[in-house]
Amino acid sequence: MTVAASAPTGCSPAAVKSQAPSMAARMTLIMEAFEPFNAKFLLDEITERTKLPRSTTHRILDQLVQFGWVEHTPEGYGMGWRTMKYRSHDSVNGRIRAESAPLLHELQMRTGMVVHLAVLDGLNIHYLDKLGGRAAVSVPSRVGGSNSAHGTALGKSMLAWMDPEDLDELYKDGLPQTTQNTIKDPQMLYAELSRIRRRGGLAYESGESFDGVACVAASIRDRHEPLASISLVGRTQDPLERMAPLVLDAARRVSEALLIRA
Repeated sequence: MTVAASAPTGCSPAAVKSQAPSMAARMTLIMEAFEPFNAKFLLDEITERTKLPRSTTHRILDQLVQFGWVEHTPEGYGMGWRTMKYRSHDSVNGRIRAESAPLLHELQMRTGMVVHLAVLDGLNIHYLDKLGGRAAVSVPSRVGGSNSAHGTALGKSMLAWMDPEDLDELYKDGLPQTTQNTIKDPQMLYAELSRIRRRGGLAYESGESFDGVACVAASIRDRHEPLASISLVGRTQDPLERMAPLVLDAARRVSEALLIRA
């Protein structure tokens, strides 16, 4: 009696190669085309990099834009706000911390105040560094910890440079409240972010994340988006406006250092 050969449980490399790529494979090809991470590419450039049909590339890009994985600007396509959490890997954070370290130390020595370095992680910020000696104990934050983005000067200094559509998606379920001073109305938040942009990127908060604690912050940016943020922390009665130029200068110098070494 002849026994029929059973179907193979796996596929040979040749068989896999001959199959049309799955949706997951095509999305992966497109996401991996964005190298370096902060670059912008036109549709035809992405098509050439992925070797996918132009219509397929365009359709998948539209879907990725819709969900925030990719953004579409006049300069081309780039990585979207949802990918920020993947930029929080140790390798990227380590580079930001390394470039920021001497300027954070300088800022802390000149002011005697607590200094924070943080990155944006969805609705929250993630603290990468904190300096301040004995004074740091009085501020209830910690390296590796998180806080609400819209309730901190650190977070607002980064949110200010996001597209309005991305902000709408980010806060579609409302604004979580940490203290009685935390902004609760999205329109109030958007107005505050507009003021931050008019100030050249300086963000303030007073008692919005921790009672009795105030901050001034400025974001570290590349050519297209915020990468991180630096803040000085004091009490709500401290005249932080006098320290603001120092924070803005430190953030600018770190931004320039990161671009030079990109």
